[in-house]
Amino acid sequence: MRKKHKQQMRIGAMLCHISALLAWVLLFVVVFMGIPLYLPLNILAPLIIWRFKKSQYPWIDFQGKESLNFQISLTLYILMGIIISLLLVLASCGIAVTTDGEVNEINTVLEGLLFVWMWLIVILMLVQAFVVTFAAIKAYKGQHYRYPLTMRVLR
Repeated sequence: MRKKHKQQMRIGAMLCHISALLAWVLLFVVVFMGIPLYLPLNILAPLIIWRFKKSQYPWIDFQGKESLNFQISLTLYILMGIIISLLLVLASCGIAVTTDGEVNEINTVLEGLLFVWMWLIVILMLVQAFVVTFAAIKAYKGQHYRYPLTMRVLR
């Protein structure tokens, strides 16, 4: 039989998950306001909660690590996608320059990448919103949950 977790401990564990989602929303608001900023707020928010509460409650320690591992993995996946996209843009520009390609070819590649990135970000944010909300509910109920496709950086 599982022991009941204190209300404060369950709320802290839930906040470790939800804070990352709120940080993504804040980051998108800042970017859409026209401020070109990329700070890993999705990592910073759960990190702050986890660092202050991990020594008090082992449940917050476990859930904070799980949330941080998922957010670190997600950030690394996004950075890898950005690097691949930049390489594709450079390659297409290089091919267009060396073969006397027209501007339309470069525009086609850039528009295609923009279209793919737009849908990838929408799908990624929807999946993240679902998974993080599910993890937060599980953490609040005192149930274990492991994020899928997560690199275990913190153990």
